[in-house]
Amino acid sequence: MNNLRRKTLAAASAVTLGAGLALIGVPAPVAAAGPETSYLVLAPQGNGTAKAAARVAAADGTVVAAYDKIGVLVARSSAPDFATRVAGAGVESVASTAGLGTALDEGETVEVPAADVVRAAGDPTAEPLYGQQWDMDMIRVPQAHAVTGGSPSVVVGVLDSGISSSHPDLATQIAKDKSTSCIGGVTDTAEPAWNPTTSDHGTHVAGTIAAAVNGVGVTGVAPGVKVAAVKVVNDDGYIFPEAAVCGFMWAAEHGFQLTNNSYYIDPWQLNCRNDARQRPVWQAVQRALRYSQSQGVLHVASAGNANFDLAHKITDTGSPNNGTPEERANLTNACLVLPAEAPGVVTVAAVGPTGDKSYYSSYGQGVIDVTAPGGDTRFRTQGARSTSTDGILSTTFNTATRTNGWGYKQGTSMSGPHAAGVAALALSAHPGMTPGQLSSFLERTAVAKSCPAGVYNPVPLIPAGPNAYDATCSGGKRNGFYGAGVVDAYNAVK
Repeated sequence: MNNLRRKTLAAASAVTLGAGLALIGVPAPVAAAGPETSYLVLAPQGNGTAKAAARVAAADGTVVAAYDKIGVLVARSSAPDFATRVAGAGVESVASTAGLGTALDEGETVEVPAADVVRAAGDPTAEPLYGQQWDMDMIRVPQAHAVTGGSPSVVVGVLDSGISSSHPDLATQIAKDKSTSCIGGVTDTAEPAWNPTTSDHGTHVAGTIAAAVNGVGVTGVAPGVKVAAVKVVNDDGYIFPEAAVCGFMWAAEHGFQLTNNSYYIDPWQLNCRNDARQRPVWQAVQRALRYSQSQGVLHVASAGNANFDLAHKITDTGSPNNGTPEERANLTNACLVLPAEAPGVVTVAAVGPTGDKSYYSSYGQGVIDVTAPGGDTRFRTQGARSTSTDGILSTTFNTATRTNGWGYKQGTSMSGPHAAGVAALALSAHPGMTPGQLSSFLERTAVAKSCPAGVYNPVPLIPAGPNAYDATCSGGKRNGFYGAGVVDAYNAVK
């Protein structure tokens, strides 16, 4: 989950007149049009968006998406002074989203050789690569599948880079009628629009949740449920706030029970509600989240890959990452990771094959709700360096060759979909739970894991330095590394 540096619009050139000179009958100079820019325009909630839309038009802008139920408009304008002109009655706040795109943390994909991917002989239910899915055994997926593999009435929205609809492990698993692209904050339900173009991240996430039990490749945590592609990552690899708002609203209006979110919304590691530039983003996202939760959607989000203590936000020295980092000090709890720390969102940390905290996983007492397998290819066991197989094996799509396959990734992007899959199994076995009830149930059925003793440093010899991944765990049965514990599929369905 990388972050991007904010960009600012170039200021319009000033016209200077001589002292005391008055020009009568000469119209004021018109600022030259700039590049077309997207804006979030927020109306006072509960009053609709009609007045705000009228102000957008009067300020030389165009409304491209209107979310009346939460009072949010996505507008575009090339007028440099649009934000100033649109302010007024009917508009609570406005913010340009230029420069607010966040780079998706792709992570390296280590592909499985094609020769190893063969149909299982003699057993149509066997998955030939299941032996490499240590993550499924860790959370007791085989035992859960003996009870249920999930219900097709449960739909998990994958807000990500798209899902390959031609993948043999996913072709039957996608709810195509509920899939869309949300790039630019505007929906496009054409199948090519929500397929991946430059990233296989969403395809990998979808496979962990629901890859089919079909004798090919791998199995998902909940192969009986459906996934819906909600593409929020553009072809440059960025997620903009308007795309995330669109995705949450789409989930609310199309009967999703769950979404998986393996990304940051804000380009800085922390979105500060007391920052004038960041506050409208927080407001728009929070409105969309609350509305979707009221419509029965539980959102699952990754904690992040910065080994950051989210419970002690004192400084942010790693943002932005496309230039010289600018340190922000004396931060408060008004600064949050979005969407992971938004109220009602299930925040998921990561563990590796040993069951211990992954070296990269962010953490924090009172922040992490549960943890799940995310992989750890740097953990050393008995002096031996681990390999790519200590990552998470799932479905992939090679965007260069346009071919489907299977491969390994690691990150909290991988732990999130494990938790989402377990939640989908829980809903399948125990239908009717509200988002709050399901979140609580996911925690109650997790397997508690205690803090390690002392300072945790799983990789003492990595090139970055002897203490590169130090972290201190706090708490008891529920703690900063693991929250309520490691999700357990069998506990969730039995």
